[in-house]
Amino acid sequence: MTKPETSGLTDLFASRRYFKKFETITGHLARVAGVMEAEGDLNRDEVKILTRYIAELTFTFRALSQKYLLVGRDTGRFFGSLAIDKRYSGFPAAEELLTMASDAIQAGVHLDRIDPADELKKQMVEVIIGDRQVPTKLQFALSQRLYYEDLQRGQLFWPRNDPQIVWTGNLSDDRRSFRIHWAVYDTELNLPVIYMMEVEDTGRTALPKDPRRWPEAQAHLMAQSLGKLKLVTIAKGFDEDFDDIHPKRLRRFYVGPMYSSAFTAQSGPILDVLKAARAPEGQDWALVWTEEDLRSERVIEERSGWFSSVERQIFTLDPFSHHGADIGATRMQRSIVLPQRAFQALQEMNPQGFGSVRKFVVSPSGRVLRY
Repeated sequence: MTKPETSGLTDLFASRRYFKKFETITGHLARVAGVMEAEGDLNRDEVKILTRYIAELTFTFRALSQKYLLVGRDTGRFFGSLAIDKRYSGFPAAEELLTMASDAIQAGVHLDRIDPADELKKQMVEVIIGDRQVPTKLQFALSQRLYYEDLQRGQLFWPRNDPQIVWTGNLSDDRRSFRIHWAVYDTELNLPVIYMMEVEDTGRTALPKDPRRWPEAQAHLMAQSLGKLKLVTIAKGFDEDFDDIHPKRLRRFYVGPMYSSAFTAQSGPILDVLKAARAPEGQDWALVWTEEDLRSERVIEERSGWFSSVERQIFTLDPFSHHGADIGATRMQRSIVLPQRAFQALQEMNPQGFGSVRKFVVSPSGRVLRY
């Protein structure tokens, strides 16, 4: 895959509109997950996992908005501008999150060198009243302080969000079920990607309490969290490497791309729809949400050594979809989230290939309906 084209948002007002747009979008995504739960596509625990990662994305955009609050202004110090992937994802370039993770390590050091927020605000008033000047440098210092405070507070979507595990039940005395979830910011796609895996554990010690298997499982899953790897490849590799952890279902959620005629330049019908909609500011967007789902069909026994055998999973690839073998999953469901005006334009233009795409439409009041 060619390296995505990124560009910097150097205009102050464009940068603020971009962050405001994503604040709006992530706010709607929690309601989209609620609609999926109501329709039986997700259960309550899965919705909690997804909404947690969505909240972390929201906090991440908020932190970056503080970092670049004064982009384009003369602050006395060059600090760059937000780089976004305008040709594919519409999201910030992965380098932004990598830099943010590095900044988080040193957040305490930076905060020690910047005056407290109340003191900076007091100094601003003195400059405005006494010197009759815009306190740009003080505003910049305050924005950086708020940025580092957000990093120190945590609860952000990092480039790597390590696996966590939740017990979901005991199937028998020696077989327990768990749901593992983790997420990454894919550096090739410039997209947040969320994973969920349902496993059955037949180890002597419960997986979360096993000091050997759980760290190994975490490391294995993070190493395989690449968008270019098919789910069946990830699941089979995990199944073969861990004889007593049995993956029964693996899902991958791509949050994005985001389309906006004001900020992105992707090819394809979605951007054409947005241009035709001529939506007002704040309504000019669409977000694609893709779920890949792989399920175990049955179990076979394989010999392991001379006197024992192990379980191996046989995974289902959708026989009714010509994409099944290509994507390495049981099914793939594409959805699109978009405001009502853009949806109306989509219905009128009726571009090819959107018949099977689920549409989550946001009304002016913020209500989400599925079509």
